[in-house]
Amino acid sequence: MKELDRRKFLKIGGASAAGLALSGIDLPWLSFKPALATAVSEDAWCFGVMADTQWRTGVNAGVEPGSCAVSVINALNEQFIQHQCKFVVQVGDLVDKEAVDGARTLPTRATACQALYDNGIGFFPVRGNHEATATAANELPVLFPQTLGEGANVFGAENFTSPAENLKGLSYAFDYNNVRCVLIDQFTRKDGSNYLSSTNHNAVDQVSWVDGVLASKSSEQHAFVFAHKNLIGQNHKDVLFGANLTANAAARDAFIKSLDVNGVRYCLGGHDHMHHRSVVTDSSRTFNVDQIICASNSYKFYTPASGDDGREIPVVQELYTVGYYIFTIDGSRVTVDFYSASHGQDYGDTDLITVPETFDFYLRERFGYSLNGDQYVVARGESYVGIKGNYKGFAAKILCGVNGNAETDFLNRALSKTVSTGWADADLVANAGSPVFSLWGMVDNLSLYDGNLTGYLPAEKESAATDSYTLSLGFDSKKARPSQLVTGKFALAVRDENKVWRNAVDLNSGGVKKFVYGPWKESYGLGTYGVDAKTSTVWAVLNNEGDFVAKLL
Repeated sequence: MKELDRRKFLKIGGASAAGLALSGIDLPWLSFKPALATAVSEDAWCFGVMADTQWRTGVNAGVEPGSCAVSVINALNEQFIQHQCKFVVQVGDLVDKEAVDGARTLPTRATACQALYDNGIGFFPVRGNHEATATAANELPVLFPQTLGEGANVFGAENFTSPAENLKGLSYAFDYNNVRCVLIDQFTRKDGSNYLSSTNHNAVDQVSWVDGVLASKSSEQHAFVFAHKNLIGQNHKDVLFGANLTANAAARDAFIKSLDVNGVRYCLGGHDHMHHRSVVTDSSRTFNVDQIICASNSYKFYTPASGDDGREIPVVQELYTVGYYIFTIDGSRVTVDFYSASHGQDYGDTDLITVPETFDFYLRERFGYSLNGDQYVVARGESYVGIKGNYKGFAAKILCGVNGNAETDFLNRALSKTVSTGWADADLVANAGSPVFSLWGMVDNLSLYDGNLTGYLPAEKESAATDSYTLSLGFDSKKARPSQLVTGKFALAVRDENKVWRNAVDLNSGGVKKFVYGPWKESYGLGTYGVDAKTSTVWAVLNNEGDFVAKLL
């Protein structure tokens, strides 16, 4: 097997040896702590996202029924159940063909949701181009009445709305706790019509509805937007707003502006059968949103094709794996975990005939944001200095560090990092002298695409170490005695996966632990930490990220 040191694998854990039997599939569960288990607040919750579940038909089709990847769905259902998700969103392509041998196939996909329903988990789909007809438009709300806010499987979602009668239950929005989800259907409508006589324009006349739904949410609500096609595709160049990347630019720009102005951080789609994150801007480069293209849950996998219009900043990319997403909502904070498994064949672009015998899911990437924080796009070679935050009179900032990651995507584009900050009150943190300050996005970019690699990938753990940087955090001087400051007993702390607060440098990879009483200096190496009593700040030279607080250890 080829050496893998050229390609970074971000895993904060791996699969356990124990297996769970599901429809004859050996399904190991996870030995690491999901984000929900390490949330700051006690009322955190999560939902799941999955993508295209097409399965091939005809010669060498395998045994999956109704052109639907039921075995993959079953495997993901078990993951969502174990994660204790409240609901799951699927971003289209529920089946490969709407009918096989004269039998409608969408009922097969609906039946495959039963394991979720039996565990009190909702399922909210949006159509893809493989179920794009008026027949499917009328069928979907009947099979999934929860898209109308009706039936037994709504499970606490509320405030359902759609833009028009012929899109009711196809394009729809709903609230769950402090989250608003907006799902956009861009295919032939119930009455057989299309906006401007083409499915290529079917998102255009929905922009004002999306804007109204987003503008009406409260400032404490998160909002996520889902569709099948993407803002900027990687393999496919037919996108949410038309047959190519430049189509319907005015409507597209108004859409991106609305998402940005209304605080939407993530716009999610499928269609491309790969995990890809990027920042997408409008034509003027004034407004932007983070795009998440979701990994395949299908028999097929795609390779990126060249050609874009310069509005995309790539962040991460993983090709040729089966994956899913867990969004953990923790008050004002959101943490997204991307899990993936080998497709069961030698790594590379392949069309599956059979489903993998096992699904060993690894945590490949963890990213997130907070409503009370900011996001910084840091290009390769750029400094982290300038990343900062303020909350209730407390300040945090990065004093030094450079994005030294050399990874690229398949098209050899340098990857930027999206570093996000956030805050939470430290009411539950004993002996805390500051609020909790969070950092996401400092870890090296995930990039798995090399066609020369062999084996069943992903297949091993790797450190989640970041570039070396120095973090400074202000504290309340009344919370610490002088004797505690001079001895280093009061310091910058970080939470480990068991929710234990430890000296922040203890979670470094390498370095030498050393305490300094006084201000930080550029000459200090990895592992050095200190207290500057004159400015009431603690600081540390780190190569880890997470939740930080100034406290007595």
